[in-house]
Amino acid sequence: MTTTDHTFEPSAGPAEHSSVQAHNPTFADFDVRPEIVQALADAGILSPFPIQAMTLPVALSGHDIIGQAKTGTGKTLGFGIPLLHRVVAPGEEGHETLRAPGKPQALVVVPTRELAVQVAGDLQTASARRSVRIVQLYGGRAYEPQVSALQSGVDVVVGTPGRMIDLLNQGYLDLTAVGCVVLDEADEMLDLGFLPDVEKLLSRTPASRHTMLFSATMPGAVVAMARRYMTQPTHIRANDPDDGGQTVKNIKQVVYRAHALDKVEVLARLLQAEGRGLTIVFARTKRTAAKVADELVARGFAAGAIHGDLGQGAREQALRAFRNGKVDVLVATDVAARGIDVDDVTHVVNYQCPEDEKTYLHRTGRTGRAGNKGTAVTFVDWDDLPRWGLINKVLDLGIPEPVETYSSSPHLYSDLGIPAGTKGTLPQAARTREGLEGERLEDLGETGKRHSPAGGAGGGRGHDGGRDGGSRSGGREGGLRSGGRREGGRGDGARSDGARSGSGRSGSGSRDGADGRPATPRTSDGTGQADRSRATAAEPVEAGVGPAASGGDQPRRSRSRRRTRSGGGSGPATEASSGTDG
Repeated sequence: MTTTDHTFEPSAGPAEHSSVQAHNPTFADFDVRPEIVQALADAGILSPFPIQAMTLPVALSGHDIIGQAKTGTGKTLGFGIPLLHRVVAPGEEGHETLRAPGKPQALVVVPTRELAVQVAGDLQTASARRSVRIVQLYGGRAYEPQVSALQSGVDVVVGTPGRMIDLLNQGYLDLTAVGCVVLDEADEMLDLGFLPDVEKLLSRTPASRHTMLFSATMPGAVVAMARRYMTQPTHIRANDPDDGGQTVKNIKQVVYRAHALDKVEVLARLLQAEGRGLTIVFARTKRTAAKVADELVARGFAAGAIHGDLGQGAREQALRAFRNGKVDVLVATDVAARGIDVDDVTHVVNYQCPEDEKTYLHRTGRTGRAGNKGTAVTFVDWDDLPRWGLINKVLDLGIPEPVETYSSSPHLYSDLGIPAGTKGTLPQAARTREGLEGERLEDLGETGKRHSPAGGAGGGRGHDGGRDGGSRSGGREGGLRSGGRREGGRGDGARSDGARSGSGRSGSGSRDGADGRPATPRTSDGTGQADRSRATAAEPVEAGVGPAASGGDQPRRSRSRRRTRSGGGSGPATEASSGTDG
């Protein structure tokens, strides 16, 4: 693979190699379709960001591209505009002469569900004045609407690898007419183990396609894939000469050594800082995310949560409420670290220290986007000081010893602009947002886990996440290993201490979750029909009492149960969460 390397460094003076960059170009300067230019103008988007200005001339000429830029720099339109420029929509000249009208002309592969929603939304914004048909394919939603959309005819497909592979194998997704492929966040797809699926998708597209790969970093496996599937790509890096570090320069970074029992109080006061807008609070575990969100709501804040134990409908409800301003605090696990793209996020709070420097960059990159300023606050527990030391050293942040901070510390108020006298409860006069209840919860015909009021849905191989989707919470998400007999399979993820009945490998543990692989047909209570063939063990029972025998009044003798590690007694099969990251 031969690559052409370009590095774009904006400067105050005129650039010798490009007269366009010297006079603040608009999208019209790049010979983009006028309908796209007008649609962007309607949305208030007039001038390209550096990665876009460098990408557009190369991509519009049909050359393969490897785009490398920090998160929040505008990569989506960098590939979205060239992609839409190539697509011929129904009613436009040349559509009837396409080799396969109605088959996808462009394919965008992303690692998470949330990112699929965001990318599709940006493409719809840029194509608002055209009749381009864009469909989203990802797990957690019912198959039928996605299959129906594909059969009705589409122009652009945006989705996650697992669901697209399933629809490809079933014959619903035909990639033989694809002329443009985009791989977004390729390094994240590598981390999640999706590269084999991505390569399978690429192998089913024409060899003459136009390919664009975007990634914040370029690990060896991503480079190797680019060599196999790209033709003489141009490697574009968008750098800012005033921003020598790995973090974006317009993000103010504050790190505090905080006490676990005081962190919620510190957070509640921080959320009343002057100028604080939309805020994302990152937690390391699903349990912590749910607990913090509940605590903030109890203190009067309009807060929502997004983590792997929520069904897809609840996750999308929280994201919509956040984007629409009905809630202004979103508590999330790293399920959302690359899926949320909201320009107006002013603050990011790491409620728990990130696992490593890469996670730190992804989290803090949710603010300071699109040229805006932002603030990133990190709480470091005493036990996490060694971990923070490594992050600080790798990123050269210059904060080796975080300042010990309490909710009453004067520097907390001065550092973050918190008004004097602020307490940990939001005053009634400031409670002006609708809250999560103001956003409708859609019925998505979900195939993954179900939302429960307590936020505690079960895990399982194909739950919300699995191979595909939006979360790293797939796999054995609810890892509690309590007692109980192995009458089912790996159903609810948690080895709960009641009868392990009716779960099998389907039910809420079906591979039809984020990964979307169909399994045993689901009955109304979420269990598979195959499981119904086993006595009547799927029915909940009293603690220590087995299910009633078929046709009899006497309870069936239950087997002796092992003492549970969690200290709980025997009882009905329950949905549980291990509290691991969603």
